[in-house]
Amino acid sequence: MLCKLAWGNVRRAGRDYLVYLLTLTLGVTVLYAFNTISMQVDIAGIDEKGLAQVMGSMLGNLTYFLAGVMAFLMVYANNFIMKRRKKEFGLYQVLGMGRGRVATIMALETVIVSVVAFVAGIVLGVGLSQLMTFFTASLFKTQIANFHFFFSVHAFNLTLACMLVMFVLTLLLNLLAVRRTKLIELMGAERRNESIKTRNPWIAIAIFAVGVVLVGVAYYRLLRDGFPVTATDSKLQEAMNQFGITTAMVTVGTFALFWGLSGMLVKLLQSLRGVYWRGLNMFTVRQLAAKVNTVCFSMGVIAMILFLAITSVTCGMSIANVMNENLERYTPADMSQTYIYYTPDDLDRYKEYADPSEADRMVPADATVDLYSAWHGELADPDNDTESIYGKSADNSVETGKKVNIADVAGEHVQIDSYLNYPLGGSDPSVTPGEMCKTMGEKLPKELEGSNADTTGLSVTPASQYNKLRQMMGKEPVSIGRDQYLLTCDLGGELVDMYTKYMAGGHALTLGGHTLKPATDKSDEDTAAIANSAMGSNPGTVVVADELLSQLNLQPYSSSLLVNYKQGMDTTEADESIKYTALDNLLVDGKEPGSWGLFITRSEMYVQAAQMNGLISYLAIYIGFVLVVACAAILSIQQLSNVADGSRSYRVLAQIGCDDRQIHHSVMAQQAVFFLFPLAVGLAHSFVALKVIIDLVSTFGHMSIGGTVGLTCAIFLASYGGYFLVTYLMSTGIVRAAIATRYSE
Repeated sequence: MLCKLAWGNVRRAGRDYLVYLLTLTLGVTVLYAFNTISMQVDIAGIDEKGLAQVMGSMLGNLTYFLAGVMAFLMVYANNFIMKRRKKEFGLYQVLGMGRGRVATIMALETVIVSVVAFVAGIVLGVGLSQLMTFFTASLFKTQIANFHFFFSVHAFNLTLACMLVMFVLTLLLNLLAVRRTKLIELMGAERRNESIKTRNPWIAIAIFAVGVVLVGVAYYRLLRDGFPVTATDSKLQEAMNQFGITTAMVTVGTFALFWGLSGMLVKLLQSLRGVYWRGLNMFTVRQLAAKVNTVCFSMGVIAMILFLAITSVTCGMSIANVMNENLERYTPADMSQTYIYYTPDDLDRYKEYADPSEADRMVPADATVDLYSAWHGELADPDNDTESIYGKSADNSVETGKKVNIADVAGEHVQIDSYLNYPLGGSDPSVTPGEMCKTMGEKLPKELEGSNADTTGLSVTPASQYNKLRQMMGKEPVSIGRDQYLLTCDLGGELVDMYTKYMAGGHALTLGGHTLKPATDKSDEDTAAIANSAMGSNPGTVVVADELLSQLNLQPYSSSLLVNYKQGMDTTEADESIKYTALDNLLVDGKEPGSWGLFITRSEMYVQAAQMNGLISYLAIYIGFVLVVACAAILSIQQLSNVADGSRSYRVLAQIGCDDRQIHHSVMAQQAVFFLFPLAVGLAHSFVALKVIIDLVSTFGHMSIGGTVGLTCAIFLASYGGYFLVTYLMSTGIVRAAIATRYSE
């Protein structure tokens, strides 16, 4: 009997359960689909070891947080249902039904709705996960060779566990609400409206103006100062403090905007008499003013959450796209190995963390070392192997069946030596970005503001090595005379533009007392990478003639060995072979002039970039979608509650002769304001933040908000708009029911 009654209640109150059902279904769909990532990776043909486990673990841990958000939404949505049905539950008790049976009916209704939502969500999630496999393959740039239908038991169990927690939490709160609410409150709930506190419109306008000023100043500060990620260690704390002030200003300003919105709306529309007195606009404005007063805090929260969702999606995915687009330029060789030389300024700091026995042999470098010969073992001293320059092959017979030396795989190779632009024993650079900008009368690029670029200056490289690198990359050599220079940079954006403008202007450089003129009018970007790197390895290098460099006696800074494998050699086999080659400490006459830096192959770089792109994209979409749905659901439930509370007002409007079209137009206008204002504020915050992020990312390449990002944002906005449409349709249903009561009385 109780089951039949519960099923009938769900069918009859289906409109009330629609938002609850929709939100729960979407939650189940997303939780299941995103937690099938490990199976998607396998089917997409991504054979990188550990990737599926890493992504599965990260998304699984994130699921618990997002499940908490969904649980909050379920409780929030359920409160609306309880509010709508209090009179019904009170009537059950008046007819003699005990609270225990009422609670049982509620529990059964919750079970029915939860089961329907779970089944629908799993069905949709299974379908979505199949489609996402193709999206995963496109992210990781692979081809699906053997697609087949799959079902993840792990994702199903995880989603079911989250659903059970949500169900139990919702059920307990429902039972608690019935137990604590008196019968007279249940029977009179329909007549009890939320108390409305009116505000002085002039005070509200003043607060609104303060909010506008705070947000505007915060925008200006953020555009001027940017994010503190580029600050040096000495200025980091100050930059963080200033950023904290900016964040506080935009947060307080956002809440002030919504707090004063009601007074501003009333005064603004009252001044437009032709608009204010037309149709039901006066009623609509008064309703808006009253409702905004009660939900201004939640609207501010929603605006900030939408800002975070939009920014995280556009920023995260665009940065990943920029990295992928520039990957070929950042990886000039099949393999690169970097060696960093000790300088007098850095040596004391290095020795603090070194073993005492090793610190004694660490000395400032006065010359570069031939890394290929050292790795190949050609510089080894047979009488004293432990005190010589050498590299050795690891005993990897178990893995490959043979020992491997770099000469076994290396074809073309080049070493790029970088020197600081001051002599040995010096510390005052002669070529710095700051001096270059001062010469041109330009401002220092934002990418270098707060950095130590003027302390270290640009590095110097010999022309012969630079031209050999160009030759290895299939480019023609560049002629650089003894009195000429060339500027190179692989980071793109404003830095390359600055170097190009400096050379195109014919500005000279002074290096070691020698005045040099530009060899060309354009900075090289395409062949400027001096090592395999994810985000670029050359912020600025001066290329000069070898004969000039030999006279300058400059301080060595680093050397990078770039190797292309032998022609026709299988890349996978070469990678597997060379990774077992172990390098000991490089010693010169028993002294250590530096330490080994990054070793990475082109294949590893592409895999790492694909992994990062995939992780960032999935996290951005996962978090962004749940946050957008959360905001839309909260707004939807708020508006449905407001319409339910104001149902008698709409009934009165109908009684005095207002037609249904006017009433529905008033409902839509009110809900459009509540949905669009937080979205507009969130978009405004996002545009300013993205302007700063785009300027920052332009250091590494031109950021594009398009493609996958545009499609993802369109899906999010469609979901947000879908909630608005559902809310409006449900609201008109509530209004029609209220108006119909007039004719039955």
